[in-house]
Amino acid sequence: MATAAIFSSLRRRRSPSLEAFLAPVDLTDVALVQTLASVASELVSKFSLRSFFFQRKNARSLIRRIEVFLVLLDYFKDSGPGASSARPSTPVLCLKELYLLLYRSKMLLDYCSQSSKLWLLLQNQSISGHFHDLNQEISTLLDVFPLKDVVLSEDIREQVELMQRQARGAKLFIDKNDESLRIRLFGFLDQFEKGNIPNPEELRLFFVDRLGIKDAKSCRDEIEFLEEQIVNHEGDVEPTVSVLNGFVAITRYCRFLLFGFEDDEVRSGIGGSVKRPRKGLISQEIAETFVTVPKDFCCPISLDLMRDPVIISTGQTYDRSSIARWVEEGHCSCPKTGQMLVHTRLVPNRALRNLIMQWCTAHEVPSEPLESTDSSSETFAAAASPSRAAVEATRATAALLIQQLADGSQDAKTVAAREIRLLAKTGKENRAYIAEAGAIPHLQKLLSSPNPVAQENSVTAMLNLSIYDQNKSRIMDEIGCLGSIVEVLRFGQTTEARENAAATLFSLSAVHDYKKRIADEEAAVEALAGLLREGTPRGKKDAVTALFNLSTHTENGLRMIEAGAVTALIGALGNEGVAEEAAGALALIVRQPIGAEAVGKEEKAVVGLIAMMRCGTPRGKENAVAALLELCRSGGAAATERVIKAPMFAGLLQTLLFTGTKRARRKAASLARVFQRRENASMHFGGLGVGYAFAGNSAANRDTSFAGDVSVPMSISVPVL
Repeated sequence: MATAAIFSSLRRRRSPSLEAFLAPVDLTDVALVQTLASVASELVSKFSLRSFFFQRKNARSLIRRIEVFLVLLDYFKDSGPGASSARPSTPVLCLKELYLLLYRSKMLLDYCSQSSKLWLLLQNQSISGHFHDLNQEISTLLDVFPLKDVVLSEDIREQVELMQRQARGAKLFIDKNDESLRIRLFGFLDQFEKGNIPNPEELRLFFVDRLGIKDAKSCRDEIEFLEEQIVNHEGDVEPTVSVLNGFVAITRYCRFLLFGFEDDEVRSGIGGSVKRPRKGLISQEIAETFVTVPKDFCCPISLDLMRDPVIISTGQTYDRSSIARWVEEGHCSCPKTGQMLVHTRLVPNRALRNLIMQWCTAHEVPSEPLESTDSSSETFAAAASPSRAAVEATRATAALLIQQLADGSQDAKTVAAREIRLLAKTGKENRAYIAEAGAIPHLQKLLSSPNPVAQENSVTAMLNLSIYDQNKSRIMDEIGCLGSIVEVLRFGQTTEARENAAATLFSLSAVHDYKKRIADEEAAVEALAGLLREGTPRGKKDAVTALFNLSTHTENGLRMIEAGAVTALIGALGNEGVAEEAAGALALIVRQPIGAEAVGKEEKAVVGLIAMMRCGTPRGKENAVAALLELCRSGGAAATERVIKAPMFAGLLQTLLFTGTKRARRKAASLARVFQRRENASMHFGGLGVGYAFAGNSAANRDTSFAGDVSVPMSISVPVL
């Protein structure tokens, strides 16, 4: 008998003792009968009066069989201790098997009552097969149950024998009406796949009249459930992720086409709805027996057990599907380290894969073998791209949303901005055609909305759109758009709005030609500096990354000094969360004499950089020594003297020469040569000068321009929100 897919999740994560936990081996036959009667009674009372939207006949048939078992169990329970003790052992063994069967029935009935309508429709044939499997197990159980050896009343015996005949003759039942609805649903998918939008009346008839999805909330619930299935999807199990994405896109389109844009969610909290926890489909006592997966075996993105671990260019390991989806969303960096990806090749981590397989074997966790692939040439492009149906349905949805941004009520515009934010969260295709369809001018108008939800969603949507490179020019070329983003940064009504405005400026400043324009925008740098000084940890991170990008343009130095950005960056050296970027920005600013002069006047500058050399991260140490080197080169004798006289500097520099990163050692060697050229170098460093000179002799260690260095260590990804 084929393994039921519904129970695969339980078996995949269960402990070896789960069967022992379910089968009450230590109970006497009296206690066993009482326990079974209690479980069966609970099932009958819970499900007998419940109306199942799908699988009605299969569910009723299973419940009727449980009712017969309940009658039998009640008879055993009432037959008295004497009869129980004389009961043969074979029926007792059968009753223990019945315990497992009842729990599986409960799980299946829970599944049918708690799952979304669309999901049940998609799984119609599979779920029907699971009911048939249970019927077959009931038939097998009754075939081995020695009815002739058990004293039963005539009416109970007749009921049990009738159930036995019915179960033995039961065939797979697939409801024709349910199946026709499933086929119709796939018909809509096929229409979108061909680039045709289905007739709105047909969609209304299907979703509202046939499925009973009568309002926006029901539609949202359907979408959330399908999205959960995508997250928890396993391999090539039908329907595939591509198909599920298509149905999510279609349902989202119908949500706005059929139920409009007035939505109480916009009043429920900033950023839209809060995900509601969904009840588990498995009882708590079973869930507590699940195996805890070792942390190293879990993907850092999905937090699930890795099925196909792969190594990316930064050396980090992720599950193939998770990292592929990450890059598909538009990211060009490592999720864990933030480093830019040098290439997109995926190298299988076979050693870790073998360890995971060994662990799965030891804990009875199924692990399907993977087909061999030539991964030497495999890239992220192999990730599943959105289906044509999903693309076309999302296009149609975007058109509805943008129309509401242009002509809808204030609430409708707020809802539309939130949905555009979500659509632009994933996939460069979404970002491209949302902007092409004209969303940016309408989102700009919402940036000045008095509604904090509308403002926050519009600036976040702008941020997500800006990740696509071609959209950067659309935003910058839109008259007044940059100024509106800066206004949100300065006076945004929520913390998240201000932070996302800063992140948007960082994203836009990735284009060199825009760095000067952003810095010249009134109060932009001042607002970023203020956020760096007083923002939340995330706000400080958004601000410092934007300031770093702006500092890479040589003409922005004076503007950043006048706006107080240099002072803010120096103050950030003591903040572990942003110190690396702050030191990197200062290293760029002090390359110009005016920047070196401004930094040299700040008493905390050298102290902060020295402190980073002592206890900063490896990247922070290399940025700190780079900043000190440039300060000495551009700041003149006074700045150099201040650095030389700093306490503990000689020892820290020597330590960095031997233990720092390659770039840190190179910068430290260059800084040592600067000191050696001074007349008092021997007084300050003694015999260390020989070591410094030796460190700088190799051609591989010779210093290069800082502008060429900084692009490698300072790789920061743009958040998608």
